[in-house]
Amino acid sequence: MMEFQNKVHIISLLLLTFAFSSILGVPKEQEQDRISALPGQPRVEFSQFSGYVTVNEQHGRALFYWLTEAPISPENKPLVLWLNGGPGCSSVAYGASEEIGPFRINKTGSSLYLNEYAWNKEANILFLESPAGVGFSYTNTSSDLKTSGDKRTAQDALIFLIRWMSRFPQYKYREFYITGESYAGHYVPQLAKKIHDYNKMNPLVINLKGFMVGNAVTDSYNDGIGTVTYWWSHSLISDQSYKSILKYCNFTAEETSKKCDDAWNYAVTYEFGNIDPYSVYTPTCTASNNNTIRHVRFKNTILHTLSGYDPCTENYAEKYYNLPEVQKAMHANVTNIPYNWTACSNVLLKFWKDSEVSVLPIYKELIAAGLRIWVFSGDTDSVVPATATRFSLNHLNLPIKTRWYPWYSSGQVGGWTEVYEGLTYATVRGAGHEVPLFQPKRAYVLFKSFLVGTDLPKY
Repeated sequence: MMEFQNKVHIISLLLLTFAFSSILGVPKEQEQDRISALPGQPRVEFSQFSGYVTVNEQHGRALFYWLTEAPISPENKPLVLWLNGGPGCSSVAYGASEEIGPFRINKTGSSLYLNEYAWNKEANILFLESPAGVGFSYTNTSSDLKTSGDKRTAQDALIFLIRWMSRFPQYKYREFYITGESYAGHYVPQLAKKIHDYNKMNPLVINLKGFMVGNAVTDSYNDGIGTVTYWWSHSLISDQSYKSILKYCNFTAEETSKKCDDAWNYAVTYEFGNIDPYSVYTPTCTASNNNTIRHVRFKNTILHTLSGYDPCTENYAEKYYNLPEVQKAMHANVTNIPYNWTACSNVLLKFWKDSEVSVLPIYKELIAAGLRIWVFSGDTDSVVPATATRFSLNHLNLPIKTRWYPWYSSGQVGGWTEVYEGLTYATVRGAGHEVPLFQPKRAYVLFKSFLVGTDLPKY
């Protein structure tokens, strides 16, 4: 009986939606992208849309998006874009399915349950699989997969937003923010600069107000020094390896020396042990034992749960998003991509063509432009650790507005923060590389404070 009532409820909502669409002149493409319900999805009170936006007709590049609107007054809430990094990793796999999205995937990989701390309670969240070749995003020109880089990724994302706004005109001129993590430490500020430059010559359709990045790749030299320092200071590597890496590694060079590679590989292979470098104090996932080391995303996922944390969530995503009924409901894989949907693309990572040595000059420009900029670090991540980010940000030489202090969530220290002229930095206590996965409530407090532009709570 309950299932029948749910179906009636969904049909009624769809009929009302189509009626309003006709009255308000909502673009046909928008309604075609509407998700009525995902397989195994609990009942929700918000609208969802997903589909493709072509960003390059000549090459046949199209990017896949998933919009989860706010359940209450979505028309009065900002639009927030979320990007994952890699380069080559999916915002659907990580951001949407195990971090800030409204749903989590059950262990069977066939049904969903609600995320209590979903960010769409505060904003309309737009997940983008970027660049082409990530997740469901595709290109009809196979050589594109071996020529991707920072510049094309930013340009394609800008084109995506311009064309997406035409499909969703209700979001034109709406307050807009960009968020992300890891290698999106490049994507996010680079896209923000693209939008900022575009807005100088065009009407303010994309009303960019600011951006926030977590455990973000920022500056090659300072990130490198800060990462190795974290390893040593957290007793992950020996004194000998620490000294060898600092001696032989030039963190700004495109090619590394053999002595650097040997020192680095010895530390990671023989001294780290079988840990998850993205979260050094939590159990690993025994369902798979893949020790591939990626540029940003190590992959060492080994089944265990601790305090509600499940390290195998990526595996559930790869089951769920390869189900034909899920792809049909999401209007995904319409071109029958000749490979399975995966959380990350090794091809894109291997052949990445251009990567900025530092995005700090972009920070300086956008701080001067008055954008709201927040940077945060989960403090148990050893891949892009807090020390790396702090070393990098220190080179901005920003005046301090509010000195370092502990911030609170539910009566406990949620982390530490310092507010500068033009930028806020915060750590999240007990969180790994994917902060909202490990500390969802603290990440939610952080996000709410960022949106309203207030300091993190002092008690």
